[in-house]
Amino acid sequence: MAVATLSPRTLPSQACCRENLATKLVILGGVALLLLSVISGTMWSSMSRRLASQLGFGLGMVVTTAVGQNLSSTANGTVDFGWYAPSQTQINNLTAVADGKGVYGFIYNTSDTLDDRYGTYNWCNMPHVRRREYVTVGEEYELIYVELIHRHHKRTPYASNAFPVEPQPWDCDDQVMFHYSTPVPINGTRPWDANSTAMPVYWRLLSILNPFADGKPGLQGNCQFPQITSGGLADSLQHGADLYEVYHDLHGLLPGRDNASWRNRVVYRVTNNMITSQVVGMVLGGTWGAKAADLGLGVAVEPEDIDSLEPKYPCPIASSLFSKIQSSSNEAWKKHLDALKPLFETLDEASGVSPADATFHKDVDHYYDNLSAKLCHQRPLPCRPVDKSKFMKCVSQDDADAVFRFGHWEYDQIYRSAGPDTLNASSASFGVWVRQLGMNLRDATDPEKSMGTVYRHHVAHDGSVSRLLSILQADVMVWPGMGSEVVFELYRVRDGVNRTGDGGFYVRVLFGGKVLRSSNPSLGVMWLVPLDVLLGYFDGLTGTDPDSVVKKCNGI
Repeated sequence: MAVATLSPRTLPSQACCRENLATKLVILGGVALLLLSVISGTMWSSMSRRLASQLGFGLGMVVTTAVGQNLSSTANGTVDFGWYAPSQTQINNLTAVADGKGVYGFIYNTSDTLDDRYGTYNWCNMPHVRRREYVTVGEEYELIYVELIHRHHKRTPYASNAFPVEPQPWDCDDQVMFHYSTPVPINGTRPWDANSTAMPVYWRLLSILNPFADGKPGLQGNCQFPQITSGGLADSLQHGADLYEVYHDLHGLLPGRDNASWRNRVVYRVTNNMITSQVVGMVLGGTWGAKAADLGLGVAVEPEDIDSLEPKYPCPIASSLFSKIQSSSNEAWKKHLDALKPLFETLDEASGVSPADATFHKDVDHYYDNLSAKLCHQRPLPCRPVDKSKFMKCVSQDDADAVFRFGHWEYDQIYRSAGPDTLNASSASFGVWVRQLGMNLRDATDPEKSMGTVYRHHVAHDGSVSRLLSILQADVMVWPGMGSEVVFELYRVRDGVNRTGDGGFYVRVLFGGKVLRSSNPSLGVMWLVPLDVLLGYFDGLTGTDPDSVVKKCNGI
C-alpha cells in the first residue's frame, strides 16, 4: 500500500469524525458479512445490502489495493497521487455480473425516486444535491464558492445506437427547440431585450414527399436523435430548483432571484453538443425563475476541437491508453467479451443488429443507450419476427438487466479497475478542465481574483463525469446516469475560529448528493479536504506548467 506522508489533519467537525468512525464500522461489518455470505452461499443478503448502502448507491466495500507511490509536496505535507484500486463489489466482479440477476437495486424505469430511497442510483435521473437530504458541515465553516459538473438529463437515443428497424416512432411534439441569432445593438442594449428585431424561431422536423424517408433505417419520428425529452427537461428544471434551495435558501451563497446582481456572480458552461444547452436553459429557469428566463443569459462554451469539458481536445496518449484497456491485450476485457457472446446473440436476434456490426459488439454501449432510453420513457423493449414467421423474439427485462450490469463493469474497468492506465488516461484527457477547476478554487480564496464569482455550473456528458471520477479515484465506480452530479464546495474557517496549518480552506466533494469516497489515501472520505491537499493532488497529476497537459497528451 502506498502511504502518504501528511501532516496530521485536524478533522474539521465532529460530523466528520462521526462519519470516519461510522465508515470504519461499516467496512468491518461489510467484510464480515461478505465472509458469512460466501460460507452460506448467499452473496448479498438483505442485511449486507442495508449496511453497504451507507457506502454509496447500495454497494459495499471488500478490499482496496494500491500500485506504486507518487508524491507531491504541499504546505500541508506530502500528497500521494498514485493509483489505488477501487473496492471490490458486485459491479467489478465479472462472475457476479455474468451470472447475476437484476441491477443491484438500481432504477431504470422512471425519473421519480421515492423520498425514502433518494440516494439510490437512478439511471433516468440520478440523485443530486437537494435540501431534504443535504448535510451541513458545521457552523464554524462558511461556504464561499461552489463549482459543479453534471451530465445532461434524459434524452432520446443517439441515431448511431438505433436498431436497423425501430417499429415505434419517437415524436417530440410536446416541446420545441429554438434556433435563432440576433445582433448586439450598437447602443449596447442587451440583445435579449424586447426591442430586438429577431423573432424567436424553432425547428419542426418534416419529411414531406421526401423519398429517402421511406424505408430509412433506424429511429423514426420528429425528435432529434439525440434530443432532451420533455421528461428530461422537467428533470432539469427541478435540478435547478433544488440547487437554489440549498445554495441560496440554506447557505445564502447565491443571490436572491430578485437581486439582479446574480448575473455577475455565476458562470454557466456547456459543450458544443446542443443537448447540454437544452438542459442548461431549464436548469437556469429552475434556479432563477420565470422572470429571469425572459432576459436570457450568456453561457460559456469553448471551441469544439479543443473543448476541455466534453472533452474534445487532441490527446494521443489518452486515446492509446483507453484503446489498450479495451483490447484483447487486457485479459479482463477479453474475458468479459467472451462472457458477452451468448447475450449478444440474443440481443442481435431480437433487435435485427447484424452480428458482424463491430460497433454494437466491441462493448455494450450501443445496446445500453438504446434499451435504457426506452425504459426511462416507459417504451417497450424491442421485438421482431424471426424468419418472417409469427414467432416473435424479444429482448426481455433480464436481458436488459444483463446489459446494464455489463455496462457498469465496463465503466469500472475503463476508468478505475484496469490499473494506473485509467488514471493516466483520464488525467491527460480531462486534465485541462481539472486545471481550470484548480485555478477557480485558488482564485475563490482571493476576492480580487475571484471577481465576485461564487458559483460555476457545467453541463456535460458521461465521459466528462467518468473521467473526473477516475481522477478522484472513486472507490465505487458506476456508469454516471442522467444528471449525474459532482459538486466541489469550498469552505473557509470563520473569523474567530482557531485555524490549523492548512490555511483555513477546505473542500467537500459530493457525488450523487453524498460525500465522495476516494480510494486514494490523501483524499479518502472527501468530507473536508484541506484545499492545498486537493490542489497538490491535481498538480501532481496534471502538472503546473501552462502547457503541461499538452506535453502529457503528446508523451513529452
